[in-house]
Amino acid sequence: MVRQALKLSWAAPCSLVGLALGIVLLAFGARLRLVRGAIEIALKPSLSECGRLARSLPYRAITFGHVILGVTAAEMVAARDHEHVHVAQYERWGVFFFLAYPLASLWQVLRGRDAYWDNPFEVEARAIPATGPRPPPPRG
Repeated sequence: MVRQALKLSWAAPCSLVGLALGIVLLAFGARLRLVRGAIEIALKPSLSECGRLARSLPYRAITFGHVILGVTAAEMVAARDHEHVHVAQYERWGVFFFLAYPLASLWQVLRGRDAYWDNPFEVEARAIPATGPRPPPPRG
């Protein structure tokens, strides 16, 4: 319990950034859910309901501390496990994640590699297989 409180506190400045952005999305009709200790805010239920701006974003979900912002609820489900790896990264790095992530991308570019696909934070998150919705445990 104390350990979880420390993780929440360590990542809190980053979560506040996510909450500030999330409040803007909520003002435009986004929906909020609490899933596995993170706040998920999805703009629309499906991509067909999104405007051109939302469809043109270079990502479908992005994490700030314990806040995950997604374009659609369906894509949030698909990206949930990946984004929760980023939540854990924020719990480890705290506000320093805001510096570590772009520096890791820059390092990849300087090595002639891709800033996103070769970023070790993304490599770690992609190592977790996407499972989507979890089935209920078997009875009996």
